[in-house]
Amino acid sequence: MLIILAGVLGFITIAGLGFVLAGGGGGASAKTVKRAQLIAGDRQAVAARAKAAANTPDARRKQLLKTLKEQDQQKKKASLTIAARLRAAGLGDNVQMFWIISGVVGVLVGLMLLLLRQMPIIALGAAFAAGFGLPRWVIGMMAKARTKKFTEAFSDAIDIIVRGIKSGLPVHDCLRMIGTECPEPLAGEFRILTENTGMGMSMEQALDRMYERMPTNELRFFTIVLTIQSKTGGNLAEALGNLSTVLRARKLMGEKIKALSAEAVSSAFIIGCLPPGVATMISITAPAYMAPMFSDPRGRIMLMIAAFWMSCGIFVMRKMINFKF
Repeated sequence: MLIILAGVLGFITIAGLGFVLAGGGGGASAKTVKRAQLIAGDRQAVAARAKAAANTPDARRKQLLKTLKEQDQQKKKASLTIAARLRAAGLGDNVQMFWIISGVVGVLVGLMLLLLRQMPIIALGAAFAAGFGLPRWVIGMMAKARTKKFTEAFSDAIDIIVRGIKSGLPVHDCLRMIGTECPEPLAGEFRILTENTGMGMSMEQALDRMYERMPTNELRFFTIVLTIQSKTGGNLAEALGNLSTVLRARKLMGEKIKALSAEAVSSAFIIGCLPPGVATMISITAPAYMAPMFSDPRGRIMLMIAAFWMSCGIFVMRKMINFKF
């Protein structure tokens, strides 16, 4: 009997120890799982908070401003190329022909100065300036004049689109109307735009091509409005009407800036032209007085130094009176 009782007690003891050990292991396992779930939950909460912070208006605004700045930098770099300047001037994008013409102009100027018995160094410098700088300056002036004409008539073109949309015409017909009724170069650019869209190109792609040919802020605003409206919908006539008002206010601000800075521009022009003008007048009225400046090596060095400092002064004055808005 004692043996049986000892066996039962031993069995109960062993079973109790096993149950305790098994229960402790299950509790530890449960605690481990619970701890892992808490850690995973913390990570998910952190990720959710980061996502929520990224979706706030301030974060979206910062991201949008960053994207716009990157796009502006890329477009500014692209607009400084010779091909972009040729397109803005309405001369196509034949860069090879531009360099050929520049080389011919430089060679002709250099040969002309050599035939006039000028020093080779002067002929070489003038040939380099005529071949490398003169064509770029001419193309820049042509592009600036064409862009100015485009910008002046752009607000009227937007008003045509607004009136056409309010009267029930589709946007494509309004764009075609601009190509027939507005002055050049606005009409030509919109004709190309309608031709591209008629050939199957999307409106966004056609407007991007148009911006490459005519890189103006007004056209960029117009592109943004049409792109947003095509993706999100809304009252296009009202959006374009507001854009027309903004562009006219922008133009008025530019005219005010020109009026307020007219005195500074005139002063800079007079100061920049006075020394070369005086030297030219003295050379005409008293050639013997100015002859040593051109024949003596010291006079030539003085003229080179004077030209350098005059160029620096003109460059500084141009930066001071060049107002961008």
